[in-house]
Amino acid sequence: MNREQPFTRRAFLYHGACLAALGAQSKPLLANLQIGAAAQITTLSDGNLSLPPEMVFGAMPQRELEELMTRYGADLIRYEPECNLALYRDGENTVLFDAGAGPDFMATSGKLVDSLDAIELSPDEITHVVFTHAHPDHIWGVLDDFDDPLFPNASHHFGRKEWDFWWNPATVDSIGADRAAFAVGAKRRMQVIEDKVEFFDDGQEILPGIAARASYGHTPGHMAFEIRNGSDVVMVVGDALGNPHVAFERPDWHSGTDQDPDTAAIARKSLLDQVSHEQMKIVGFHLPDGGFGQVEKTGSAYRFIGEPL
Repeated sequence: MNREQPFTRRAFLYHGACLAALGAQSKPLLANLQIGAAAQITTLSDGNLSLPPEMVFGAMPQRELEELMTRYGADLIRYEPECNLALYRDGENTVLFDAGAGPDFMATSGKLVDSLDAIELSPDEITHVVFTHAHPDHIWGVLDDFDDPLFPNASHHFGRKEWDFWWNPATVDSIGADRAAFAVGAKRRMQVIEDKVEFFDDGQEILPGIAARASYGHTPGHMAFEIRNGSDVVMVVGDALGNPHVAFERPDWHSGTDQDPDTAAIARKSLLDQVSHEQMKIVGFHLPDGGFGQVEKTGSAYRFIGEPL
C-alpha cells in the first residue's frame, strides 16, 4: 500500500481544499535583498498552500482569535499562505533553503522550477540545498517528475535531529494517521538523496556566513538559519514563524500545524526575542509579499513589519 495517499481523504483535505483555489496565480520572482557588499538573497515563489483554517487555528481561543484577525484584515474563511523559498548567492555558493513541494503535493504549489526559470537559473546551478525541515512543502520538491534529484550538482544539508526523526521506521506509525503520508513521502525522498546529504547540528556553521539555529517544535528538528555577510544579517525562519499575525502577536498560542505545540511556542518566543533585539531582517517561508520583513517588539507581543522589495 502506498501510504503517501491517505492525506487526500483524511482530516486535512488538502487536495479538496486546493481545488477551490486552482485559479490562484503565483508571482515567479517576489523579492531581492542585498546582504553585504556582493551577496544577495532572493525569494522565489513555490506557489501557495490552501488549507482548512481550523487545521491551523482550531485550538486557539476563538473569540480572541477573531478579534485579532479582524484587526489584521484577515479572516478565517480561507487560509492560503504563500510559499517563499530563500535563495542565497555570494558569487561562489548558490544556496537554496528548502526545495518546495514538487509536483505531487498540491495543485497550487510546486512552482519553484518556473521561478528559477524566471531568473534564468538552472537547478543544475544550485550548489547547496539546506533544509529547515521535512514537511511536504519543503522537501517533496527535491525530486523531479521522474523521481530523480532535481538538483544533481548540489550537496544537501540536513539537521541531524530532523533527519533521524523522519528516517526512523517507527515515525510513520507514531506521527498520527493524518500525517502518515508526510512520513512516507519524506522517507522516500530522503532515500534518493541519501548519498548527497551532509549533516549539521545546532549552532554549526554550515557554509561561510551561514549558521544553524535550533527552532524545534514545528517538527522535532526544525532549524532556522542566520546568514551574515559583512555587517548585514538575515534570519531564515522557515515555518517557526508561520503567519504574519498570530505567530507574532500571540506566539504562545498553539498552532495545529506544529507537531509539538508547547516546544514550538517556546521556539517562537525565543526567535522573536532574538531577531527583535538584534534588529535582524527575517525571511519566512509562509510570510506575505515575498517573506522579507523585520520584527518589532510591542510590550509583551511582537509585530511583523513586511518589506516588499
